[in-house]
Amino acid sequence: MQRYGELVDQLPDIKSMGYVRTRRAGNTGIGKTLEDLLGVRENNFAGPNGHDTELKSGRKKSGSMLTLFTKSPLPPGINGQLVERFGRPAGKGAKLHTTVNAVSRNTLHGSPAFKVELRDASIELGHGGYGDLQPPYWNRLDLERAFYRKYPRHLLYVKADCRGAGKSEEFHYNEAWLMSGFSFARLVELLESGHVLIDIRLGRYPNGKLHDHGTGFRVKPDYLDTCFGNRERIM
Repeated sequence: MQRYGELVDQLPDIKSMGYVRTRRAGNTGIGKTLEDLLGVRENNFAGPNGHDTELKSGRKKSGSMLTLFTKSPLPPGINGQLVERFGRPAGKGAKLHTTVNAVSRNTLHGSPAFKVELRDASIELGHGGYGDLQPPYWNRLDLERAFYRKYPRHLLYVKADCRGAGKSEEFHYNEAWLMSGFSFARLVELLESGHVLIDIRLGRYPNGKLHDHGTGFRVKPDYLDTCFGNRERIM
């Protein structure tokens, strides 16, 4: 695996390539293409002193949210129960796709549904129709530890101009920022103000097996740097 500095050193060469055709159609194409160009197999790589540095990329002038972290809520097995209670038929299976914020209750299937509720010791997905179902939640302390494991040192955020669409989309990676000093307290503030959202992406296959695309904590691009104490433009 390449070291952090070696990857950063490649960025000017990638910038000089100009527009590069996507390696995958869809929203994830920008990240997959950058990882391929850098020779990175996964969305993290060995950073300085053995620590990890998270790699993320984004389209300029795009309102698409960036996923900071994915973590299923508690208690164990709650995702399957959510699909059963609130999902809708999808082919021969079922799905539950919705985005939740802490400012106002969202709408699901035409009715008021979920809202993020911040408790002293937990972050909860509130809903008025749980009945006997225990509300999904994240223990604050466990969530904080998980975030700091995800961002122990740096976040490398690479931005690109884009043109085309689908399989013909092209990216020109020409801006990069190095961020450090992740703050869980700032993230909670952004969650409370509605700038960090929680995405639920669940489903059930026809054979009954649950598929979980990751319950994601997602941030609006303009607020990404707010989660970090320091940021430096490196390209």
